[in-house]
Amino acid sequence: MRMNTSHITRLFDILDHLKTNRNKPDILCGKQNGQWRKYSVDEYIEHSYAIASALLELGLQKGDKVITIMNNRPEWNFMDMGVMLAGMVHVPVYPSLSLEEYNHILNHSDAKCIVIGIESIYKRVSPAFPNLIHNPFIFTIANIEGQRNFSELLQLGRDNKEKWTPAIEQVKQEVKPEELATIIYTSGTTGLPKGVMLSHKNFLTNALTLVNMMTNDHTANVLSFLPLCHVYERVINYMYQVIGSSMYYAEGLNTIARDLKDIHARGFCAVPRVLESMYDKFYNTGKSLKGIKRMIYFWAFNLGTDYQYYNQGWLYRKKIALADKLVYSKWRDALGGEDMIVVSGGSSIQAKVLKLFTAARLYAYEGYGMTETSPVIAVNNPMKNELHIGTVGEFMPCIEAKLADDGEILTKGDCLMMGYYKDPEYTSQVIDEEGWFHTGDIGKLIDGKYLKITDRKKEIFKLSIGKYIAPQVIENQLRESLFIDNCMVVGSNEDFASAIITADVNGLHYWCNKHKIPYETDEDILKNPQVQARLQEEINKVNANLAAHEKLKNCRWIIASWSPLTGELSQTLKLKRAKLIKKYEPMLEEIFGHTVAENK
Repeated sequence: MRMNTSHITRLFDILDHLKTNRNKPDILCGKQNGQWRKYSVDEYIEHSYAIASALLELGLQKGDKVITIMNNRPEWNFMDMGVMLAGMVHVPVYPSLSLEEYNHILNHSDAKCIVIGIESIYKRVSPAFPNLIHNPFIFTIANIEGQRNFSELLQLGRDNKEKWTPAIEQVKQEVKPEELATIIYTSGTTGLPKGVMLSHKNFLTNALTLVNMMTNDHTANVLSFLPLCHVYERVINYMYQVIGSSMYYAEGLNTIARDLKDIHARGFCAVPRVLESMYDKFYNTGKSLKGIKRMIYFWAFNLGTDYQYYNQGWLYRKKIALADKLVYSKWRDALGGEDMIVVSGGSSIQAKVLKLFTAARLYAYEGYGMTETSPVIAVNNPMKNELHIGTVGEFMPCIEAKLADDGEILTKGDCLMMGYYKDPEYTSQVIDEEGWFHTGDIGKLIDGKYLKITDRKKEIFKLSIGKYIAPQVIENQLRESLFIDNCMVVGSNEDFASAIITADVNGLHYWCNKHKIPYETDEDILKNPQVQARLQEEINKVNANLAAHEKLKNCRWIIASWSPLTGELSQTLKLKRAKLIKKYEPMLEEIFGHTVAENK
């Protein structure tokens, strides 16, 4: 859709845009007591201005930092806009960090106010309070004894509306697009999080470009469940606000399917693990069928996993239409009955997942970006009806980008961050003298324009024989197995490459039950010779596609669940390799026959 957005130059300008163009009754919606609480554009504006007035009444000044730590909910948007209307800086923080990370962020950001969501988040964050050095105001949305409540903050703003409205209007007149709007602390895979400074212009350059690439319009309901404190979901949130689509916030990851159905959603954003989980549920549904129904189901399923987006002949289109009538339409009905636009980012996604979703008219588009580039660098384009599976699409037209001699992706332009907060030295390490940001990702162009990410520059390692290994490429192939939940390829300075693999227990249970293999515990399954032989087949399948020096040997299968909460994964579900290597040091010593301390 083509939309005139020249009047939107600061993020809070979106509110005036909505008032003039999309004054609807359900711009933001969240669950309260099991029912959808829908906020109109007028309510959104009133709440945002009340927050701005309250912060000013508390004595905060222009440029002060305000932290929010909460799950996705309309109150997040009220805080976001309210903070910026007061000329302050919004610092949204993940609700699932470690105490060490909270201690660092809450102090490093110089926060003067902290707003926390539910009680479980408060319990995670509150141990950091005794270490706070700036004595910030603290409010909670949940009713927690001894803490000031969010409703009090709103009322404070309403009671002082007339007093502070002139100051807010002055902010709206004076704030420049290039001024700091937010600091986002990157989850990172090594070390403490770094604060990425992003301006109004950074966000809007990206968001407004995406507006004109999207086929959903103001009549669409879209579901949001990826954390709004992450730059990816946040910029999509701004994009949909500009379009005027209604944003519904899922109650949790376990309610996604129900919420999609409930609101008849026409889109959502996801990371690969979410889509892969949905793919597994589609697959498992077929396993429960019998006879002709099972045959038909898996005929359609397999047709979808090899979906051909281009050059479809008459007969092929007929097959897809039949598969849609018999199977795919049932999936859509279970998710609300609408065709969808699904955008996936964060890491590489398996081609078969993208193909199956697209065949089922849950059109899945893969993109790529970073917090530092606010965020989208490249994406497959729904408006141009482009889906080049295996690539992250073309570079965004609002940025400059190129590949360095070693394949590293470099970018600059209006989307590029202002720098890292309080860290000009590291900023100068990643942005060179010509202004190019070095992403650390390696890529190549397919057909001269479609970007394919091949690995992380820092994660590529060398074997003792001098050959290089790109671990992500191999890990992505391994994760295609229904028996594999996650994995890490290892072997820096060793004679060969190997892997530590976490088994998918559901896949193991199904296979064991099918082949009548008894077991008492999941660990028992991995000790069974038949199971070991079957799992080795999965390794052999991947090895068949690898060069001789890349082939995996002496792999270890384990029963474990890696997650951000337990520390093996970042908040964006990337492997924290250094932590994993330390955690599994004894196992690595078994694999390679000696201590691996020197390879950390």
